[in-house]
Amino acid sequence: MRSDPGAGVLASIFLDFSLPNAATWFYFSLLLTVALFFQFSRSLNLRNWDLLALFLLAPGFLILQEGHASQAVAKALTTSAEQESALANAAQRIFFGYLWLLSVSAFWFARLLVDLVLTRRPPGSPNLNLAGLSWFGIALFAALCSVAVKRAPFETKPEVGKKPEAISQVGDRATDLVKNAQPSLGDTTSPEAVRVGVELGLALACHFAVIAGMVLIGGRHFGDWTSGSAMATLYLLLPYTAMNIDQLHHVWPSAFLVWAVFFYRRPTVSGWLIGLAAGSAFLPLLLLPLWLGFYWRRGAGRFAWAFALAMAVSLGITGVALWVDGRFTSMLTTTLRLSEWQAWKAPQTESIWSGAHWAYRMPVFVLFAGFTLFIAFWPSPKNLAHLIALSAAVFIGVQFWYADSGGVYVLWYLPLILLVAFRPNLTGHEPPAVSERRSYALRLMRYLIRRTLRRPVSTSPTPVGAV
Repeated sequence: MRSDPGAGVLASIFLDFSLPNAATWFYFSLLLTVALFFQFSRSLNLRNWDLLALFLLAPGFLILQEGHASQAVAKALTTSAEQESALANAAQRIFFGYLWLLSVSAFWFARLLVDLVLTRRPPGSPNLNLAGLSWFGIALFAALCSVAVKRAPFETKPEVGKKPEAISQVGDRATDLVKNAQPSLGDTTSPEAVRVGVELGLALACHFAVIAGMVLIGGRHFGDWTSGSAMATLYLLLPYTAMNIDQLHHVWPSAFLVWAVFFYRRPTVSGWLIGLAAGSAFLPLLLLPLWLGFYWRRGAGRFAWAFALAMAVSLGITGVALWVDGRFTSMLTTTLRLSEWQAWKAPQTESIWSGAHWAYRMPVFVLFAGFTLFIAFWPSPKNLAHLIALSAAVFIGVQFWYADSGGVYVLWYLPLILLVAFRPNLTGHEPPAVSERRSYALRLMRYLIRRTLRRPVSTSPTPVGAV
């Protein structure tokens, strides 16, 4: 039987599919976003401005990309004078890229604070029906996954920012499970390629969790499945998702937080989700004051206990894994010396604070800490709209003082911004009041108080002749 020599050529042609470069993706996604979601009959609608403002971050990423490319070219130069001049120009472009990102982040921070007083939200629907949006979103997700999977074994994309050790342990354990399940895989594929593939699979699973959570929030809490599908489609269409499709530590916190928002009526479940995220990525720990203020007198105790227990479990698993590998002491010492999260130390990684004295970063950190404590009490009471907007504001606020590529972690808060842009009036969406029948902890506490305050019974013998 003769094999067709043109079959392999045709297969390579039809399967040679790849995403466009960053600039092309930016322009095409902007055009498609306007065509799908822009309300042309009401051009001054707030949602229209939000859609356009989502793309203000893209020029900063393009400038950073150009600066890093120029830096790589400069390092290859042989003449020291030319190399020094080229590196200085590349460093200037990188600084301007971070400055652009933080400036747009400041705009979105102010926009989220303004959203706290916006109660009336005019209804708006995308220019495509639910079936069309669902089909386009599924096709877009399949395209992103196929390109990422095809590229993973051959192209190792450098990490954008440092990955937390707990998330690295998740990738290590998942890689070990894959190797044990398929021993022959290690004979044909390098260990690094297996690890890259496993972490890519985890990242894609987190992206799927984000879009599924937004669809359910739209249908369950917003009362509009079309809005949920629109948010998920726009999340996949924006260039930031395609740029960091394989960066697990970028999408990991938002996957837990989106589902915590979905289960906001169940403080225990939300506490578990945010606690697991905080124990593995640290960042959600900064949301604790806000969420406690949201559940105040309406399940704050259940949320706090679930949060603490889940965080302890997450940290315990990471500690045991490091102890087994013999790296617990060294990793603990390294973590305590990190300057990215400690504003009182000189930064050692790339960011807008590179080369700056720690005294300039410290006031920004103090303002951020004061903000996180202030929003625990204001506004009071909080509804779901306040919770979403302020959670996104906390994630954006971290970018200003975080000394490891601060400004590029858009996927931390991008799903929350989409929820803010598409949300209806959520004034009545508050945590349910605590029911005494369901609050076993409250009933136990009251029982213990009654037993403690009860007058003790005298055990002395009764005198003879006493009546």
